[in-house]
Amino acid sequence: MPQDPQYVRNFSIVAHIDHGKSTLADQLLLKSGAITEREFKEQLLDDLDVERERGITVKARTVALTYEHGGQKYEINLIDTPGHVDFHYEVSRSLAACEGALLLVDAFQGVQAQTVANAYAAVEADLELIPVVNKIDLPVTRIDEVLDEVETILGLDPEGALQISAKKGLNIESVFEAVVERIPPPSGKPDTPLRALVFDSKYDPFRGVMTYVRVTDGTLRRGDKLKFMRAGTSHDIVEMGQFRPHEVKCDSLGPGQVGFILCGIKDLQQVHVGDTITTAGKPAEKALPGYMEPKQMVFCGMYPIDATDFEKLRDELSKLGLNDASFSFAPETSDALGFGFRCGFLGMLHMEIIQQRLEKEQDIDLIQTAPNVTYEILKRNGEVLKIDNPQEVPDAGVIQEFREPISRVTFIVPGEYIGPIMQLCQDRRGTYKSTEYLGPQRAQIVYELPLAELVYDMHDKLKSATKGYGTMDYEVIGFEQAELVKMDILVKGERVDALSTIVHRSVAEKRGRALCKRLKTEINKHQFEIALQAAIGGKIIARETISALKKNVTAKCYGGDITRKRKLWEKQKEGKKRMKQFGQVEIPQKAFLSVLEAGKDE
Repeated sequence: MPQDPQYVRNFSIVAHIDHGKSTLADQLLLKSGAITEREFKEQLLDDLDVERERGITVKARTVALTYEHGGQKYEINLIDTPGHVDFHYEVSRSLAACEGALLLVDAFQGVQAQTVANAYAAVEADLELIPVVNKIDLPVTRIDEVLDEVETILGLDPEGALQISAKKGLNIESVFEAVVERIPPPSGKPDTPLRALVFDSKYDPFRGVMTYVRVTDGTLRRGDKLKFMRAGTSHDIVEMGQFRPHEVKCDSLGPGQVGFILCGIKDLQQVHVGDTITTAGKPAEKALPGYMEPKQMVFCGMYPIDATDFEKLRDELSKLGLNDASFSFAPETSDALGFGFRCGFLGMLHMEIIQQRLEKEQDIDLIQTAPNVTYEILKRNGEVLKIDNPQEVPDAGVIQEFREPISRVTFIVPGEYIGPIMQLCQDRRGTYKSTEYLGPQRAQIVYELPLAELVYDMHDKLKSATKGYGTMDYEVIGFEQAELVKMDILVKGERVDALSTIVHRSVAEKRGRALCKRLKTEINKHQFEIALQAAIGGKIIARETISALKKNVTAKCYGGDITRKRKLWEKQKEGKKRMKQFGQVEIPQKAFLSVLEAGKDE
C-alpha cells in the first residue's frame, strides 16, 4: 500500500560548504534507525570516491526514513544536496522535489555567500524554510549574532531557529519534530492520473538506467506500463523501490513519495532529467514543469592519450552525462591532438571532478586543453555567433563586436579585508556595485566581473586574501562588448590549435610573454632549435627560443689538423638543418595546461 500523503514529508538540507549538511544527514539516518551504529560512518551518503577524498558533496542523494511522532508513523524523504557554487543547479533540481528545507548555518561562521544563494533558491521554489544553527558544541560560538544575521540578511524569524550539533548528535529529535510539524504534506491525490518527476538518473551496468522519481499525483505501481512524456517512449516497470539508505524493493509509490524505477532501458538517450512519467493506459494531460536547461559556462577539450580509447571515452561521457544533467559534450578534432570531445561544465571545480572521475573510476588517460568561457560575436552581416572554442573565432575583419560573459559576484568578508578584495576585483577589470554591512564584523560587497577573470583562480585568491574567511557566490547576468583578441601559439612556426586562447587586448602581450616562458620550461629540448611565438593575427607579440641539444662530435679528435674537426661540425650542421625541416616537436600534456598557469604567473 502506498503511504497516505498527509503522513509524508519531503525536505532537503541547504547550506554553505562545510556547514555540516552531510554530518546532519548521517545523524538523521542513525536516529531514525535507518542504519545501525555498526554501519554508521562519516559522510554515509557521499558514496563517490571523489566525494570522500575531497570531503565535499557533488551529487544530491535521496533517502527515505521512518519516524514515529504522536503514535503515527511518518515517511520522511531527505534529499541531501551539494554546497559548492558549481553545483547550484543540482541544488535547484533537488528543491523542486521537496515541500520544505532545513537552512543550516554554522554557529561561528554565520551566514555565508552560498547560504544566501541557496536560501533565495528555496524561497523561489516556494518552500517552507526552517533555520538550523549547527555546531553549537564548538568552543567559540556567536549564536546570538548568527541569529541576528538570519533575521537581517535572510528575513527569517530567529524565534523558530533550532540549535543543534550534528557531530555530537545534540537536539537531533527537534529536527524531526520541526520537519513533521512545520513542513506541509504533499498536495497530490492518489487516485488521479499519474504524474512523477524524474529528478535524477544513473547508469547501472547490469540493470540499465536507474531513474529517480518523485511522485506528484496518482500512484506508481510495479507492472505498470509507463510513458516518458518528453521522450515519448513507453516502458514496463521491471523493478522499483526506495533508498533506506540501501535499496529496498516496494510495489507502489503514492503522492509525495520518492524512489527509483528500473525499466531495463539500455539507451541512455531515452531518459531526460526533468521529464514527467505517466501511465501509458491513462496518461496525464499536462506534463510537470521540468527544469530550466543548465547553461554550461566553462568549456575545454578532452582527448584520449591513446587514440584507441576514443570509443570508451564516448561511452563513459554518455554515462556521466546521464548522472549529471549539467554536463555536456560534443565530438571535435584538433590538428595537434587528434579526435576528442569538447566538454561543457558549470565551473572549474565541476571540470576537475569530471576529469578525476574519468581518470580514476574509468582508468582513461586524458589530455585536457585549457578551459575557456563562452563568448558572443556579432558579425558585420548581423549574425550572432556563440563561441566556446578559440578555433571558431572568425577573421578580425568580419567581427563587429566581440562580447564576453559578465557575472555579478557577491563576496561576504570580514570588515578588515574589504580593501584587498576591492583591489583584487579592480585588477580583474571589475566594476564596483555596492557594499553593505551585515553586522559589526562582516560586509557584503557586490562587483560585476568578466566571467573569464573569475573562473580560473578567483576562489583561491579570495581565500588567500581573506585568510580563508571570505566566501563568494556568482551568477552570470549577460554579455558585454570588450576589446578581446584571439592569441595563437606557434611552435617551430606552426600554429598549435589546442594552445589558442581568447584574451583581453590590454593583457595580451603580458599573457603571451608569460605563456611562452612557461612553455619553454614544459617542452623538452630537441636535436634542433625551437622557436615559441605568441601571435595575434599575423603580428608576433612574444618569442622564446629553446636551444638545440648539442653533442660534442669532435670529442674523439685529439690534436691533428683543424680541418678534421671542421668537417665533423659541417656534417653535424647539415644533419641539424634536415632535422629542423622534418623533425616533429613533442608537446607534453602539462604544456596544454600551462595556458592556465601563465594567467596565474602575471
